[in-house]
Amino acid sequence: MLRKSRGLAIGLSLLTTSALLAACSSAGRFDVDETTSSKSKPVITVLTGPTSGVYHPVGTAFATALEDAGYKTSVTATGATAENIKAILAGEGEIAIAMADGAIQAYNATDAFEGKEPADDLRVMMGLWPNVCQIVTTEKSGIKSFDDVKGKRVGVGAANSGVEVNARMIFDAHGLTYDDAKVDYVDYGEAIDQIKNGQLDAAFVTSAVGNATIKELGVSESLVFVPVEGEALARLTTENPYYVETAIPAEAYGTDAETKTAAVMNVLLVSKDLPDDVVSEMLEVFYGDGLATITGSHATAKEHIALDTALRGIAGAGIPLHPGAEAFYAAKGIATE
Repeated sequence: MLRKSRGLAIGLSLLTTSALLAACSSAGRFDVDETTSSKSKPVITVLTGPTSGVYHPVGTAFATALEDAGYKTSVTATGATAENIKAILAGEGEIAIAMADGAIQAYNATDAFEGKEPADDLRVMMGLWPNVCQIVTTEKSGIKSFDDVKGKRVGVGAANSGVEVNARMIFDAHGLTYDDAKVDYVDYGEAIDQIKNGQLDAAFVTSAVGNATIKELGVSESLVFVPVEGEALARLTTENPYYVETAIPAEAYGTDAETKTAAVMNVLLVSKDLPDDVVSEMLEVFYGDGLATITGSHATAKEHIALDTALRGIAGAGIPLHPGAEAFYAAKGIATE
């Protein structure tokens, strides 16, 4: 009887010990997975742009690079710059692609953002690639110069979008206003469709060269690009230093010659509420193990996204870097002024 009781006691003791060990082990896993990991790697929502443009595949690649580094991410297709600025300020995303001119104007409450509260909570983490102002039409439209746009039906982008901001400034640089043409506020994907259907004569497409929607139009139509050049280009770049002179190469769309135009840098906005160490770590990913994923997403990303051009379109532009980005670049010996 004593032997039986002793065996029962030993069994109960082992059971209790096992339960305690299991509980401790479970508590340890919970502490690591649910506390440490979630704090160091928050969920990152990436705000991109229309699925027809370059923002979306490159933005998706940023998300993939972060996932490979252990982050949880989500990707949201948007109307691009203006919508992304609004969403970042509202806390609806952690990083977002935007054109530098739109972000600068929002920060200072000028131009398209005049009369609104300055968006002084905007922060930037890196420069991306130049968005080229491509004013596309067809041979049958008869449009060859910007003066030929007068009286024509022109898609200028969704109202207050980055494309539309560019369109308005380019009209102004030529001494014209929207009243000189018949403008339609549609995004460039829809505008290209309307050119195909004969409803528009030309469209502003501010995008990386090699835009898929323009190439698609070129399958059925002979493409013509309206140049931005001469005094108008000089005025645009002098008054707005974030614009630079560039050209659309002939080989990009199979035209007869290159077309002079302007470009404005894209930047990656970041929520000011993200911890400094998280922003620094994300930049380590983007310029480290994740770079191949990002540059493999589109030819323009491969050509332009690199550490040595990280602050192009940012340094001196007037929008502050996130402190975590400042720390990252300082550690790399890159001047931020």
